[in-house]
Amino acid sequence: MIRQGIDLILPARCPVTGDIVDDDGMLSAAVWSGLAFISDPHCDTCGYPFDFDAGGDDQICAACHHETPAFDLARSAVRYNDTSRDIILRFKHADQMHLVNALTPWLVRAGQPLFARADYLVPVPLHYTRLVRRRYNQAAELAKALSCKNEIPVLLDGLLRTRATATQGVLSSSARHKNVAKAFAVNPRCQSQIRDKHIVLIDDVFTTGATISECARVLKKDGGAAGVSVLTVARVIKS
Repeated sequence: MIRQGIDLILPARCPVTGDIVDDDGMLSAAVWSGLAFISDPHCDTCGYPFDFDAGGDDQICAACHHETPAFDLARSAVRYNDTSRDIILRFKHADQMHLVNALTPWLVRAGQPLFARADYLVPVPLHYTRLVRRRYNQAAELAKALSCKNEIPVLLDGLLRTRATATQGVLSSSARHKNVAKAFAVNPRCQSQIRDKHIVLIDDVFTTGATISECARVLKKDGGAAGVSVLTVARVIKS
């Protein structure tokens, strides 16, 4: 009764449009119409969406043909467009942490091919100086919510960011890879849990893959992980 009274006085509203919705963190129909969820056909390895089905058993994008990724599989829930960008930036920088309630079901759906063999979820870490400024790691919040939904344990500090790096958004693809080189390390306290295990790496956006590739490389080479998959909310698609 108390909750019903509160809802009447202060109804839940879409964090993007302000429209009344059923529960906190939910999105309005107008926002939903602007989202582009990723589905088949897509690259079997990195999940990059194709415009059409080319046929055949194996569908691999040109980038994965050219160079085998450090990770085994990657999947993303939606294309990175104006709508998803707005949502992610609100979640990431505007303290709208309740948006994790909207984003988690997207990840549950997109991550089904990855969860069957997953032993642990590991979020991409922030450097402590950035964590102090932001006060939370959006990847860690997503990982915790996914862990509750799928009953897959999460190693919140499985990876450490060992040095501060420049913001990736203003850098070219090659500069991004140089920027994050040797910027991550396996937490010694989690070494035994990671070794010989299958890890699902969690982040918000897959842009060029520089950050997640470096994380996957470290988890395998230094951590001894048997496999590393990647799950992100959004994927930047070349126009």
